[in-house]
Amino acid sequence: MTLRDNILMAIRFERPDYIPMIFAINSACWHHYDQNALQYLIEAHPFLFPDFHRQEKVFPRYDLNQRKDKPYTDPWGCLWETTDNGITGSVRQHPLDDWSKFDEYTPPDPDKTDGTFPIDWQNIQARVKRQKENGELVRGGLSHGHTFLRLQDIRGYENLIFDMIDEEPKLFELIEMVENFNYQYVIKWLKLEPDMMSYPEDLGMQVGPMLSPESFRKYIKPVYQRLMKPAREKGCIVHMHSDGDIRTLADDLIDGGVEVINLQDLVNGIDWIADKFAGRTCIDLDIDRQNITARGTPKQIDNLIKEEVEKLASPRGGLMMIYDLYPGIPLENIKALMDAMEKYATYYS
Repeated sequence: MTLRDNILMAIRFERPDYIPMIFAINSACWHHYDQNALQYLIEAHPFLFPDFHRQEKVFPRYDLNQRKDKPYTDPWGCLWETTDNGITGSVRQHPLDDWSKFDEYTPPDPDKTDGTFPIDWQNIQARVKRQKENGELVRGGLSHGHTFLRLQDIRGYENLIFDMIDEEPKLFELIEMVENFNYQYVIKWLKLEPDMMSYPEDLGMQVGPMLSPESFRKYIKPVYQRLMKPAREKGCIVHMHSDGDIRTLADDLIDGGVEVINLQDLVNGIDWIADKFAGRTCIDLDIDRQNITARGTPKQIDNLIKEEVEKLASPRGGLMMIYDLYPGIPLENIKALMDAMEKYATYYS
């Protein structure tokens, strides 16, 4: 069974050979940790890193909005800044902080950008062709923060929330502009016939969402559903992501055909996730980065992964797990997490 086959079987509850596990390493880690120590851990876990080859020195690639002391203006006119190479910055200047600028405001071109970075569709097409020839899973999708966060970056958070409350007429025009860009981008991706389309967006805070459920249903949910509809009609798997506490938005997020929901474990609660999704919607679980893996013991980390597998997975499938490593996690905890992910991936095999 190929990796692609196993992932599809996990999503479709068709008894995969193992629970798909992804251990992602943020590029900032390569200047925060001893590179030899980090590479040693990677080499010791070939299940998680089957294609890894040791390098004398790792020179990570930083995205344009992850470069210290190099402000980046994205195609929508939002100015990003960061204080650490590899860590995605925040928008410091909003191009429509005043509605008086709206008449001269124009959207970017989906032939040239995904909304955040410049892109080359010929390169994307060539990559997709290679992936299909190699039997790999082809995953397309919108850039992270495609709708709600995009509006926030353009207007500023407080401005956007007040716009929603006030039913500002220009907000409806801006939403239409952002949606039209995203829709064109989705259609271009679907022409490449991916296995899965991702719609990544952060909507949650530490407690509760960043906007009220009423505002979400009025302004954002209809856009999501229109953007997801072409993928559903083509039989393409729809993958939805949001960080933070999204419990009050969950039903609306998956309403209309989301097959995979990527959400954070402890901020939403393992038992709540199990009650809401287990056995019905495939869970792409984002493993805790704030508490147990950051400050717990290796035994607590093992217990966490075991609990999540036991409560959220079954022999039929329905669970994938992902961990994003950022600087600050002790090396012994990194090892414990890698060990646990490899150990429990075959829990039901």
